Amino acid sequence: MSAENEFDVAIVGMSGKFPGASTLDQFWQNLAQGVESITHFSDEELLSAGVPSAWLEDPRYVKAAPVLEGPGDFDAQFFGFSPAEARTMDPQHRMLLELAHEALEDAGYDPERYAGRIGVFTGSALNTYFLNRELSGRLGEEYIPTLIGADKDFLSTRIAYKLNLRGPSVTVQTACSTSMVAVHLSRQSLLSRETDMVLAGGISVRVPHRAGYFYDGGGVVSPDGRVRSFDASANGTVFGSGGGVLVLKRLADALADGDTIHAVIKGSAVNNDGSEKA
Repeated sequence: MSAENEFDVAIVGMSGKFPGASTLDQFWQNLAQGVESITHFSDEELLSAGVPSAWLEDPRYVKAAPVLEGPGDFDAQFFGFSPAEARTMDPQHRMLLELAHEALEDAGYDPERYAGRIGVFTGSALNTYFLNRELSGRLGEEYIPTLIGADKDFLSTRIAYKLNLRGPSVTVQTACSTSMVAVHLSRQSLLSRETDMVLAGGISVRVPHRAGYFYDGGGVVSPDGRVRSFDASANGTVFGSGGGVLVLKRLADALADGDTIHAVIKGSAVNNDGSEKA
């Protein structure tokens, strides 16, 4: 009896960019070798990045962060943006657009020639670039362009527009579970035959990029800038930057089309802790 069923969804393409790994192959090697990808800064590095000197003297300030290579890099011309447009866009929008394009290439599909409907379910972190650059003054003069380039609501829509994807385009925001919920909603979209292929993923780019954070003593952040997942000595997390996109198809279609299948999702569900949440 076959282990496959009509509810199986295949991952047929992937892309990602993470601290210490600009490709998924490097990310896997880092995981396999136990490489820690959190950077610990000197005071000189932080001062040159614009961190106030008073912060560095505060014992609560942890001088560590996961750092991406080239978080501001973007091929604006390739995607049809003017330099001015690209400068005011949230780096999260820019990077996720590149990752979406890369994921489709990895899957071997050109959306211009694909006859089916391709959907997009993605989410992002807080737009710290907008806050850091004080772009709010632009809202009065250029409300719509600033909104499209900076607001979370337009994250998935921009990808669909630039890559000519004609399935549903939905921005998903559920805090730490955003990417996983995006995968779940993508799977539902495929199984209901609303779509034939879906991009699912998420992005986070902190600005300023080379800066630490304050340890509050009772929250979720680590007091020493280290993450010890599933370890008895675990004492908190470090919020950083990174992004990834999956290309999903119904397994039966992926098999029929001869796609490369990286993994199969057998099921998914979403619930909530209600008032039990910490």
